[in-house]
Amino acid sequence: IGTMNVADRSLAIVDLALRRRFAFVDLEPNLGPAWRSWCSDRGLDEAMLSLIETRIGALNMEIALASSLGPQFRIGHSYVTPDDKVGDGAAWFRARVETEIGPLLDEYWYDSPERGKEARGKLLAELP
Repeated sequence: IGTMNVADRSLAIVDLALRRRFAFVDLEPNLGPAWRSWCSDRGLDEAMLSLIETRIGALNMEIALASSLGPQFRIGHSYVTPDDKVGDGAAWFRARVETEIGPLLDEYWYDSPERGKEARGKLLAELP
């Protein structure tokens, strides 16, 4: 089993060789019931889960429709899935946005820094 991100364009030549030799399964960002259950067991409450799901969904729609990006650049659920117990859901989400998602958005929109900043602001707006 191997994983590969289609957004990694530097792997294009390797991709052709792999496609001839392996079966491929596409994985989509999935903030569904299994994600909610996992996160809930680690301390995220329903209000925080709904906020994260709504905001990441809206961001992913924006990314998917962006002519410079597309669906393969959407933010996966692993960015917003805790490994350990979470004491403060808002602080945990803010840290994820500031240290992981935000820098990724800055890279996505390196030629339009205000767009990345705006997307980050929408994720963090009025956090409890």
